[in-house]
Amino acid sequence: MNYGKRLFDFAYDQLHTGPLDVMMKSKLGEQWKTWSTKEFIEQVNLASRGLMALGVEPGDRVALITHANRTEWNILDHAILQIGAVDVPIYPTMTEQDYEYILNHSESKLCFVSNKELSDKVSAIRSKVSSLQNVFTFEQVQGANHWSQLFEMGSHILQSEVDARKSSVKEEELATIIYTSGTTGLPKGVMLSHRNIASNVIDCEERLPLLDRGHSHALSFLPCCHIFERMLQYLYINNDVSFTLTGMESVKDDLALAQPHIFTGVPRLFEKFYDGIVAKGMANRGIKKTLFSWAHDLAIQWNPDRENGWWYEFKLGIARKLVFSKVKNALGLTGIRAVCSGSAALQPRLARFFSGAGIWLKEGYGLTETSPVITVNTLRTPGMWRAGTVGKVIKNVTVRIAEDGEILCKGPNVMLGYYKDKEKTDEVLKDGWFHTGDIGELRDGFLAITDRKKEMFKTSGGKYISPQLIENALKESLYIEQCMVIGDGQKFPAALIIPDYVQLRKWAGSNKVSFTADEDLAKNKQAGELIEKEIEKINSRFGAWERIKAFRLLPKLFSIDAGEITPTLKLKRKGVLSNNKLLVEEIYK
Repeated sequence: MNYGKRLFDFAYDQLHTGPLDVMMKSKLGEQWKTWSTKEFIEQVNLASRGLMALGVEPGDRVALITHANRTEWNILDHAILQIGAVDVPIYPTMTEQDYEYILNHSESKLCFVSNKELSDKVSAIRSKVSSLQNVFTFEQVQGANHWSQLFEMGSHILQSEVDARKSSVKEEELATIIYTSGTTGLPKGVMLSHRNIASNVIDCEERLPLLDRGHSHALSFLPCCHIFERMLQYLYINNDVSFTLTGMESVKDDLALAQPHIFTGVPRLFEKFYDGIVAKGMANRGIKKTLFSWAHDLAIQWNPDRENGWWYEFKLGIARKLVFSKVKNALGLTGIRAVCSGSAALQPRLARFFSGAGIWLKEGYGLTETSPVITVNTLRTPGMWRAGTVGKVIKNVTVRIAEDGEILCKGPNVMLGYYKDKEKTDEVLKDGWFHTGDIGELRDGFLAITDRKKEMFKTSGGKYISPQLIENALKESLYIEQCMVIGDGQKFPAALIIPDYVQLRKWAGSNKVSFTADEDLAKNKQAGELIEKEIEKINSRFGAWERIKAFRLLPKLFSIDAGEITPTLKLKRKGVLSNNKLLVEEIYK
């Protein structure tokens, strides 16, 4: 199928059919600044001319690194793509060694970073990257080149030269190389064409809620270097939805400021929201506490399409008016139409709770290699939402389940391959089918993910364990924030658990348990007994061979710097095991 779209076309379409007075909004220093569609396109063209003046040719790679999302990143993205060059977005949280590898492997010619911290990080390895000719910053950094210099550098380049470059770009050409953070080994460079991503934009549109074109607003805070949020930004542009760009650190304040109709998040964010809502609701006394508990229990029974009957809907309407309207107001979600969760598995009770509360939470599934969306739930059409699944396959994409349970995908969204790595490309692309590495099943057209193929393990008794299923269940506890199930080749599964120390401190205060630091609570006998009771509740859902027989509490969260999670918050199991080797040995001694 020919989509006839390059990624930069979406902004020009908006300019010609319905230009917005506020297309994007982000911070410059401490002040918010807006860009209209016209201003955005003008700056894109000026940046393109500057890049051409610096000698950027079609096919050249340009790296982009920023902490929070910001309009400058988007301007550079469009400016690079429309002159036929390729951008290489990099996570700010990656190590200097990763930077060195990616910039060398991609042979990036230029690099744009947001601030001094990232400028210093790149400067530290710049001498080791022979291809890198220049580094620019979005913020003013002493001794560094500011990105605004592009506008002066390109003054002698005619716009007709930019237009000529733009007209020669084909939809099947390489647009971006995205280096996956990976749970093992070196990052892999996923090659995505304009067509890969543009097809995903167009084929996902029918799963959006019904939004008023030109009068709807989104909040974008997940890293735009990740294909999930980046594809959504193109989708917003194509549907005349303005959006505020920000970062994860300030999301709570920015939700209240932006009052979005739609935004995307990751399960960890919704877990934190849920824990905060429940803790606050249960901290009430008397009738307020009883009312919250009643409303909460109603919400987690929610089903779409009025499946629970009129009496349930009547009671839920009262709960939404008396309780959840206040929750939505506190979160800055009074006008919310839909929220989408991606990147990792979402607990079904969260999907039910937020949707029951009137914050329509839908889950999707995909990978960087699939641009990214393969499936997604929606409430726009009856029969298209089911808790515990990631929805139905989007149009023009095909999914089948292999004999070993692996999810296979085919469609215009599937990557061109891994950059400079034919061997790994051939491992995952076979007969036109992309092998996702995920295990799942189709239930009445809805896809359910059960685990990662490479993460399933066998106990010494020969029983298969799906750790993600158990981990997701454990995190339903108010007192468990992070966890990892272990036991490959051992007699039984066990767990490394990081408690939710905010809740655990409250519990300790109520139960007169003395402590001076979280490390004390991790070793406290009564705290251990509390977590053990929580595990026992979860164990009852699983077969005898799957039940957690032992656990250890860890004093601090898994971190990117420690090599325990990826920038998209996926567990790096080898890193966690390596960092906790003695504890694991103690469990199985």
